[in-house]
Amino acid sequence: MKLLKFSIAILCCISIFHSCPAQNPNQVEEDGFSFAFFTDIHLNKKENNCFEGLKKAIHSAESHNVDFILTGGDNCEIDELKNDTQTAHELYAYFAGITGESSVPFYPAIGNHDRFWGVDKEDTLYNEGLFEKHTGHKSYYSFDHKGWHFIVLNTANSFVDDAQKKWLQNDLTNTPKEMSTVVVVHVPFLTVYYPALHGKYSNADTFSNFKEIWDLFKGRNLKLVLQGHQHLYEEIKVLDTQFITAGAVCAYWWAGPYHGTEEGYLKVDIDASNNILWKYVDYGWETNYKHAK
Repeated sequence: MKLLKFSIAILCCISIFHSCPAQNPNQVEEDGFSFAFFTDIHLNKKENNCFEGLKKAIHSAESHNVDFILTGGDNCEIDELKNDTQTAHELYAYFAGITGESSVPFYPAIGNHDRFWGVDKEDTLYNEGLFEKHTGHKSYYSFDHKGWHFIVLNTANSFVDDAQKKWLQNDLTNTPKEMSTVVVVHVPFLTVYYPALHGKYSNADTFSNFKEIWDLFKGRNLKLVLQGHQHLYEEIKVLDTQFITAGAVCAYWWAGPYHGTEEGYLKVDIDASNNILWKYVDYGWETNYKHAK
């Protein structure tokens, strides 16, 4: 498969105030660690062999000796299933089964396509409920790993509601200000998707109260924000925070590259000095599937 060739027109590297750091493919030092960020997997029941694609991506990440795998949402396509509860459960059972067989832990985020509307609002499976049931994670949560704090937010509804905001404030209160932090979202904080592809600015693909949420991190050591939703690879650095929209495991919904971004995932290395190194990994997926869009 051809190597990725990046250009600003397809959002492959955009820098604000700081230049993007040179990428170092070398392994991290002994006291560092690595992880993978899989976003926009889009498991479905179409004739695209997507389950094997996910397995191939996982095997690739495992071969790089990552400590764990984060996902950036849109793990399964269930939001348009209406009342087809059986298919919704089957897709998430496949996802849980495949990720559960991995040799490393999975920490999933929820995306807009992961929401289920085929039950009454009072049902525990409504909206994020089915995601939570099958993944074993809440739709927003945090965890620590080797001195770093990871926060997974729910931006699937294109905003962070009051309950989640209160939880985040409490989580930050209980986290040392100097602790290096990574935030994971599906709908991004920052993106220039529309200017690059459509020649106009739009807030359609950022969550509506992103600035309010970002401001909660003032005075804290927010190193990295990992984003999904766009299926394009994009880097934006603002002040001391690196934002990366990490393409898509499925690229053009399992039908090949999307505006030049191949099927892939982000591999992140943290070295012993807490420096962040990263690269986009094309895991070698090939397809003859034609997307209906």
